[in-house]
Amino acid sequence: MSKKNIFIVGYDDFNVRILESIPEAKDYNFISLLSFGEIRAGDGKPIDSLLKKAIKRIESFDGNVDAIIAYWDYPATLLASILTEKYGLPGVPVESILKCEHKYLSRIEQKKVIPDNIPIFEVFDPFNDDYMSGITIIPPYWIKPIKSFSSFLAYRINSDLDFIDAREEIRRHIGQVAEPFEDFIQQYNMPKELTVNKGKTCIAESLLSGSMCTLEGYVYNNEVYFYGIVDSIRETDSSSFSRYEYPSKLPEDVQKNIEKIAEKVIRHIGYNNNTFNIEFFYNQTSKKITLLEINPRHSQSHAFLFEKVDGVANHKIQVELALGKKPELPEKGSGKYKKAAKFMTRTFEDGFITKVPNYRELRKLSKEHKDVLIKLLVKEGTSLSQLNYQDSYSYELANIYIPAMDENDLLEKYHEIIGGMKFKVAYENDINIV
Repeated sequence: MSKKNIFIVGYDDFNVRILESIPEAKDYNFISLLSFGEIRAGDGKPIDSLLKKAIKRIESFDGNVDAIIAYWDYPATLLASILTEKYGLPGVPVESILKCEHKYLSRIEQKKVIPDNIPIFEVFDPFNDDYMSGITIIPPYWIKPIKSFSSFLAYRINSDLDFIDAREEIRRHIGQVAEPFEDFIQQYNMPKELTVNKGKTCIAESLLSGSMCTLEGYVYNNEVYFYGIVDSIRETDSSSFSRYEYPSKLPEDVQKNIEKIAEKVIRHIGYNNNTFNIEFFYNQTSKKITLLEINPRHSQSHAFLFEKVDGVANHKIQVELALGKKPELPEKGSGKYKKAAKFMTRTFEDGFITKVPNYRELRKLSKEHKDVLIKLLVKEGTSLSQLNYQDSYSYELANIYIPAMDENDLLEKYHEIIGGMKFKVAYENDINIV
């Protein structure tokens, strides 16, 4: 039997190595349709130009196109949806993708079915010089573009002065994501709600509090399934993430209620034949569950976690859905470890990287800590302020993926590893070790 050709929008070596670890990988050819570098860089109007590039590659391919997948955020998810529709492959309707990707439209749809589980929200134009025009929410609250990712240009507003400063940053950088998104909306005959609130619009939302988590699931032939909840643990006194940890420590009844809320929304927006992840807050004091956002893809950040704890990466689910199959998963907890986490090593001040861990240091750490993966995100000579698409309050230096037998084992391993991999960052003429 010939191998199935799986085309990837946002191909990167790190995730392809994980894809190659799934049990059926010997039956697949994983092919780069567009590289990660291509989907992040773009060339003026990414959706249109990248789409043409992808179509040209597909039509020049000598063989079957059996599936098209994407595990990265916009524009990868949107491109994959357009392409699966074009070539008659299993995938999500473009309009359903946009009801997740467009933050304001997504809130409107959520309000129709789960009004008690979303924050107060308002839309506003950051280029309106009547600086508080459209915003009646009392601080503190968050503002962000209606189209973004990885918390890019998301700011907490505690005062009018915070709003003015954040608005200037948004005005300066919003075009990086908004202009291609707006270009797509204009070209592809999208719903009226999208053409009214264009890409350079922003949304203000009331503050959420409590424990944060991400529910992972998928839809197959209009049936909704869930396969795990990952805790998103933040840095002390910061909105930036410290680590993603699996399995979740939330009570079982809370997890079930989160699933019920998610199913209502997913069914309502007509989502089908793909993976998704939905971020939630759970406030232990008020017992309130609030939906933060819907991502029309599984989280590639969680692939390692599911592989080590449940025995298979969540990439397997998307591949099988993209081939028109109902995913088959092992029993939960079938992996080698009881816990796993992705740690995000950060610094909270702009600076210049003068040293990163070298190959010998990383190899030593890998030998000492079995099954650990370390992914460096910066190089020597990097100016942190020049990194693309960081959150608004910190800079990521590395991702460290660690499996463990319990919470103490997990944290001990992390502290040992981080102690053995030094970054040197020059902060305003002073050199500090992170």
